[in-house]
Amino acid sequence: MSVRDQFDLTDRVAIITGGAGFLGVKHGEAIAELGGTPVLVDIAEDRAIARAREIAETYNRPALGLCTDITRPEQVEALLERVLAVYGRVDILINNAANNPKVEGSTTGSHWSRLESFPLHVWDQDIAIGLTGAYLCSQIIGTEMARRKRGVILNVASDLSLIAPDQRIYRQPGLPDEQQPVKPVTYSVVKAGLVGLTRYLATYWADRGVRVNAISPGGVYNQQDEAFVARLTNLIPLGRMAHQDEYKAAVAFLVSDASSYMTGTNLVIDGGRTTW
Repeated sequence: MSVRDQFDLTDRVAIITGGAGFLGVKHGEAIAELGGTPVLVDIAEDRAIARAREIAETYNRPALGLCTDITRPEQVEALLERVLAVYGRVDILINNAANNPKVEGSTTGSHWSRLESFPLHVWDQDIAIGLTGAYLCSQIIGTEMARRKRGVILNVASDLSLIAPDQRIYRQPGLPDEQQPVKPVTYSVVKAGLVGLTRYLATYWADRGVRVNAISPGGVYNQQDEAFVARLTNLIPLGRMAHQDEYKAAVAFLVSDASSYMTGTNLVIDGGRTTW
């Protein structure tokens, strides 16, 4: 099989959670560009439908936007039933959904994000969406893949699954220490947990034809505050944040036959940040 053919996703169906979000849409574009059918799953139904329509029109491929609360198993089961009813198959699951509150650029402080005062209900919500949701989707949709003896699961982790956040890059001048914003503890816990889930599932279903990998991207430039960008890029050997399209080819590699001998791996694409 040629290298080009190994990347071919013609007629393969990919469920993408958090599909209406910034990176979720990009994952969907990567699937469609290679001939696949993206299903954008999001709690925001209108946005999921709109982004799916845009992908369908741009790439001349079927695309579907669906509303699902991935923290509720009955809704994930209904999602699977709907996809099977429409397309008759599911080949790819990308666990992309997560809460990621923006603390960079805050001028009033985000003291709620600090460990000493981090609210339990926020902890519960972040874990439910980012980790429990990935588990439920993997359990329910992955079981269908294992039944068919073919499928790929990709968990979207982060460079912060490997290193602690450098809280200095979020500091704001003039604020006392107890009011300085920080990257919340749940982000690190969720992303590290996804890597653990990846390894568990990869070995659990290795004999059932289901491959499971993770990708750990670094920060993507999205009009963030200039001071924050300068502090972050100073930690990155390549000297910049990622462009919004720079993970699409890696996603395509991990969900296609091009990575057919790869499972249980966390592919780190962070401009070299974790090398330092």
